[in-house]
Parts: sequence; C-alpha cells; structure tokens
Amino acid sequence: RELARPRFTEYHIFFSGILSTGLLRLLAENDTQEKVRQVQEFYGDFCPINEDLLTLQCRHTLAMTVAAGTSWARNHVHLYERNLRGLQSMLLALKRQPSAIRFARQSASAMQLAKDVQDLIDSDQIFHFRKSGMLLLILDRRDDPVTPLLSQWTYQAMVHELLGLNNHRVILKGAPNVTKELEEVVLNAQQDEFFRKNRHKNFGELGESIQHMLQEYQRQTQQHNTSNLNTIEDMQNFMEKFPELRSRSHNVSKHVAIMGELARLVDICSLMDVSQFEQELACADDHTSHVRELMEKLQSPLVKIPDKLRLGLLYALRYENSGNLNRVQSAMGKGGVPPDMVELMSSMLRYAGSKVRGPGLYGESNLVSKMTKNFMTSVQGVSNVYSQHVPLLMDTVQSVLKGKLKTESHPFLRTPQADIPQEIMVFMVGGVTYEEATKVSEFNEANQGAVRIILGGSTVHNSTSFLEELKAI
Repeated sequence: RELARPRFTEYHIFFSGILSTGLLRLLAENDTQEKVRQVQEFYGDFCPINEDLLTLQCRHTLAMTVAAGTSWARNHVHLYERNLRGLQSMLLALKRQPSAIRFARQSASAMQLAKDVQDLIDSDQIFHFRKSGMLLLILDRRDDPVTPLLSQWTYQAMVHELLGLNNHRVILKGAPNVTKELEEVVLNAQQDEFFRKNRHKNFGELGESIQHMLQEYQRQTQQHNTSNLNTIEDMQNFMEKFPELRSRSHNVSKHVAIMGELARLVDICSLMDVSQFEQELACADDHTSHVRELMEKLQSPLVKIPDKLRLGLLYALRYENSGNLNRVQSAMGKGGVPPDMVELMSSMLRYAGSKVRGPGLYGESNLVSKMTKNFMTSVQGVSNVYSQHVPLLMDTVQSVLKGKLKTESHPFLRTPQADIPQEIMVFMVGGVTYEEATKVSEFNEANQGAVRIILGGSTVHNSTSFLEELKAI
C-alpha cells in the first residue's frame, strides 16, 4: 500500500533476514512509480547479549516444544518459524555453514529444527561459505529444567534473576535510596568497561571490584578539585576532563546502586541459606537429609514464597519417584504457597519429568562417572558451595570434544563429523540462562585458539520467566 501511494521521493528497504523470492516479486510489482532505490538483507534478526551469547528474545516457547510432533496450534507454528528464521540469521551473520548438525533425540522440536535448517542451507545459495569445522548442536530446555530454577551469584546472572535484565536495561524504580536518574539504567558490556570486566565475577569478587572503583574515582576527583584551579591552564584541563568525570560519576553511582539493591534482596530473602540448599538438591543424592531440610524451609517464615516454590520443584525433579510428592505439595500449601503455584509441580513433571526429558541431568546415563564425580568432590571439597552446579549443557559440550557424546541421545542429521569440531554453536530451543552463558564464557577464555562455543537460544530465562512459561503448559 505504501509503494502504491508513495509519500516519499525514494525508498531504501532493509530486511533483517532472508527476503523470499515471492516477497521480492511483490515489492517489484507494487513499485509502479519506481521509487525503491535499494533492497538489502542485513542478517540481524536476533539480539547479541555477549560476545558469545545470542538470543531471539522469543518467549513462550516451552509450550511449543511440548506440542512438537503433534498438530501445532497457529501460535506454535509462528513461534517455531521465529526460531527457525532466527537461527538461520545467526548462522548468516556469523558467516558459518555447519560441517555437521546434531540434535537432542528426545526433542521433536530440536529434530525438526535440525532438518529445516539443513534444508534451508541446501536450497539457498546464500550459504556459500566454506564449511569451517563448526558443529551446530540443537538442544531443548526441557532436558535441563534445573538450571533456570537456581539462584545466581555472578553479576550479570544475579541482576537478571533478582532485578530483570531486558534489552540491557535494569529497572531500579521502587528500590530504597535510588535517585530518579538511576531508576532505569543500562548494563551493556560494549559501553561499560566495568560491567564487561566484572559481569562473570561472583558476588564477593564484585564487592571488591566496586570498592576499588570507588577508591579510584575518589583519587581522580581529588586530583581535579576545583580549589586547585589557580591558572587558566588548570581551568582548561578541568573542563577537558569534566565530561569524563561526570560520566564516571554516573557509572560509579549506577553500579553502587545495583550492588546495594542486590545485597538488600539477598538479605531479606535469606538467599545465602536458600541457595546453599538449592545447590545440594541439584548436585547430590541424599533423600533423608534433603526431605528433612525441605520441610524446615517450607515452614520457615524467613523463606519467601517464590523460593519455597523453587525448592519444591527442585526436590520433585530429583526425587520424582520417591512417593513423597503429595506430602511436599501439602507442606508447600501450609507454608503459604498458593494452590496454583503448588500445581506447577505437576506441570513441571509433565514438561520435564524423567520419562520425557533426555538423559544425563543427574548423571543417570553414566553411573561410574557420577560416582567418580561425587567421590572427588567429597575428597577435594568444594571451593564455593554456591557454585557447585554445572549445567548439563557443559557436560554435553565436553562429551562432544572428547568424542563421547552418544549418537543414541544426540544423533547426527547426516554423515557423522569425523574430526573434533573447532567451533560449536549451541542453540537451545526454549531458552538459555546466564549461568550457562557464564560457563560458556569461562570455557572460551580457558580454550582460546583451540575451540570456541557460541551459545544461542529462544530467550534468556530467569526463574520468574521460566515458571511463567511453565504455567502455560
């Protein structure tokens, strides 16, 4: 309609994904007055969060993955197409043609996505890039429902879990002692050097870094104290430095405000105590001890309702066949958890119970490896009780690199890749987490020049968004 009655003298049209031949023909047919000067494809139909983390910002995909393999509703078809086109755009932006594609066998959506991506590569000459030794590994969130339920203790992940980090923005409005200019702030690693250097540090290290930043800022402001402006040259130097000092002042205030609010929430929610128990539920088998402590937490007025829910779900996932779930649900209700939230335990097991998720979440696919890991942990101790958990994603990647990832659980779409991949792009249908992103970043830092992982997903979850989507299943 716009081209039929043009309001401008010329049009420059840019698409963030592949423009189909049919749509290009439609544009040409409607450009009767020849106002279109150029049509370009810029492959950016996704949001880069970190150097190795990409997201489609596509919510409500958990229900889509559950419905996969059946007759999809219209909204599920739309969500699937969004994931397919977004993954295609990621590959084109990176200029990568995978040498091989693997997928989680238990997931109908991962299998379909793998097939459709390969069909797009085969049918479109735009994927003319030389095969680069990249493995495209398509996983499903339902194979690891534990990671999105855990409290987080690294800066970027912690901000998203407790405050929300969306489009690089954090809302502090309503937090105590926050000035109006800090009610909404930006955390972007490309613009904020402090955030770039500290986004993967734990809470304790972050406190030390902020203290050092404050001390450095005080030192610089003292050097440029207005009482020292005795000459024209002093004044000129001060004015040259003033914009930098003002920007630094805002940055210092921003991180101090965020740190202060995180510390307040950790305190009022008793998160250090809650998180330690979460880690035990995620990492160890000890039913007698766990059920006793769970009952204590569910009865405690110090533990908040959302945290009681998360603990109940973590227990249900590990001890699904214990016969205790009705008792736990009853205790959750008595502890103040609303009935609709208690019912999420049943939704969780329908979504990601042991009968429907893939293997390996609790090491059940390799008993010897699991026993060895538990033994080494008990002998060596754990340096940080809040970071014992390792996402299933990293175990899967390590198995790929050792040539031990079983084709029974993660088959190749076509001919198996003979060599160890030089690069792995992991795409997780249903969404990723910042904990997984942190582990990927640490892996890349430790393996520079050897192998690189790029992590992509439908969205980036915290426990709140994950549970909201679970309600729709």
